[in-house]
Amino acid sequence: AAEWLPRLFARDYDPRNLPLSGKRAALVGMGMTEKQGGSDVRANTTRAERIGAEEWRITGHKWFLSAPMCDAWLVLAQSPGGLSCFFLPRWTPEGAPNAIRIQRLKDKLGNRSNASSEVEFAGAYATLLGEEGRGVPMILEMGVYTRLDCAIGTAGLTRQALAQALWHATQRRAFGRLLKDQPVMRNVLADLALESEAATALAIRLSRAYDAQVDERERLLARVLTPAAKFWICKRGAHFAQEAMEVIGGSGYVEESSLSRIFREMPVNSIWEGSGNIMCLDVLRALRKSPEVTDAVAAELDTARGAHRAYDRFCESLRSRLADAAGMEASARRLTQDLALALQASLLARHAPGFVLDAFCRSRLEGEAGGAFGTLASDTPFDALIARALPA
Repeated sequence: AAEWLPRLFARDYDPRNLPLSGKRAALVGMGMTEKQGGSDVRANTTRAERIGAEEWRITGHKWFLSAPMCDAWLVLAQSPGGLSCFFLPRWTPEGAPNAIRIQRLKDKLGNRSNASSEVEFAGAYATLLGEEGRGVPMILEMGVYTRLDCAIGTAGLTRQALAQALWHATQRRAFGRLLKDQPVMRNVLADLALESEAATALAIRLSRAYDAQVDERERLLARVLTPAAKFWICKRGAHFAQEAMEVIGGSGYVEESSLSRIFREMPVNSIWEGSGNIMCLDVLRALRKSPEVTDAVAAELDTARGAHRAYDRFCESLRSRLADAAGMEASARRLTQDLALALQASLLARHAPGFVLDAFCRSRLEGEAGGAFGTLASDTPFDALIARALPA
């Protein structure tokens, strides 16, 4: 830690391929996934062999090593004591290149500026992190934070896609009127604005839970809100980007448009650090393991009690389902979706004008939350929602 942390905390990027002692700053990636295991990392076959008091040799294959330009990686491997977490540097302590063989860079759908690779370790030098056999809990300490990153990143991409769509609709004329003045388009834009504001509110609330984890209730909220927020915000992201692209039309589908890149980027946040099903099962795990989690969620939802009749009814139904999480695996997605929606509504009740909350509750809590955008009720204040979301 004394050697690595000052360089990991450094604010600049040092791209030179040098031993750590010669660098101003360093990055750490990870290698968990193997082709036969995927999300089931306990099926990993990469082996770790102790060769000294602190030294281990790692032999095996990783289907994804993210990111290959890093100076070290957290790697899961099977040791005599079980699946364990290892710190594997690019260079050995003697200053020689470590035995890492990059087989290829992944030809990904998106996220191309951030390289991913497939590698083999041919007896690579590494040191053990934590206890043998505790590799999954050890590496998931980092994974939880990157799940937070996925939720924040998708909320940011959602806002960018909305800004592009709104900017285009305020200038593009069709059939004698600006796009933003076309009744059907007003409905779409207002619905997108509603979705983006709710995603941003939930991402910021989750971030606050991380900042305040000395508070036990905040720690419990972070435990269950992280997978719930990642699931719902990221699951909506690709659909959102597609609709924003459709607002712009053919010009949004070509590579010259930033919307094409945003569209390709959205799915990775839903897949990274556990796809949708993994997130929903993690929500159930949190509810089953700690009954106090349900109490923390209920207390958070109670802060907006009485703000809207639809909200109160929705939360009353949700509470009974949260308490019965043990038997809900088949409907885990619906439970996680509804948990995220209830939390978004509670945040809008506290931090947004009444017309925003009303539109959200009527369309998401009383209507169909995962349906097509642009299906808000005809008496929704479209212009107010659009004006609130317009870039300055």
